[in-house]
Amino acid sequence: MAERVTIQDLLRKKQQLQKISMITAYDFPFAQMADEAGVDAIIVGDSLAIVVQGHDTTLPVSMDQMVYHTEMVTRASKRAMIIADMPFLSYQVSNEDAISNAGRFIKEAGAHAVKLEGGGEVAPTVEILTRTGIPVMAHIGLTPQSILCMGGYKVQGRTEEAAKKLVEDAKRLESAGAFSIILEGIPADLARQITAALGIPSIGIGGGPHCDGQVLVMHDVLGLFDRFVPKFIKKYANLKADAVDAIRKYREDVESGNFPGSEHSF
Repeated sequence: MAERVTIQDLLRKKQQLQKISMITAYDFPFAQMADEAGVDAIIVGDSLAIVVQGHDTTLPVSMDQMVYHTEMVTRASKRAMIIADMPFLSYQVSNEDAISNAGRFIKEAGAHAVKLEGGGEVAPTVEILTRTGIPVMAHIGLTPQSILCMGGYKVQGRTEEAAKKLVEDAKRLESAGAFSIILEGIPADLARQITAALGIPSIGIGGGPHCDGQVLVMHDVLGLFDRFVPKFIKKYANLKADAVDAIRKYREDVESGNFPGSEHSF
């Protein structure tokens, strides 16, 4: 069995200019497929609120639901590092809440790290968690938990002032102890600048090709989600269409009496 990917492996990849691959997963079968495909890490994203639960934003998903889904993913994975997304209001209220909730992902769900959104304002939380022994991935740029303040899913860092703040935020989060940082929805040149300024790996999602690695939502990669498709998505399959076609054929066989046949009967 292949050895589990660790933080040190990700850092080594950055140093050796090897790209890091990450993808989201929310249950056992999809996590198993991602693991067998050889990705470096699986993120149990709060995006499950949208692609699994059917909400319009990531805000409604609860801590209990995130722990439940993370447990399924960790049971499936033998090699990939598992990073659990801390949902809205699970770390913003108090340091005690942050430690307790992050600890649940590690103790109850078996995750290897947590991810939280925000710039310099969450650096103290990152520092407290890492001092507690909980590895933290940071996330700046387009942060979906702040979507109401941002006024929608808009590219961030377009102005000189906003770009400067994102660079400063990234450096501050690294100093606080983050082992990696997601750069979402920012111009490619800014992502290149941030990546060059950091000793920790940058992971892009709508951050262009210059990041140390990339992450996408599983349902986008497989063509299972089509309510909206951001520019940065690349579909590698169209499983929704295939699944609808398969279920339609099953329905037609049932209605025509062709299923079950003698070969499916005892």
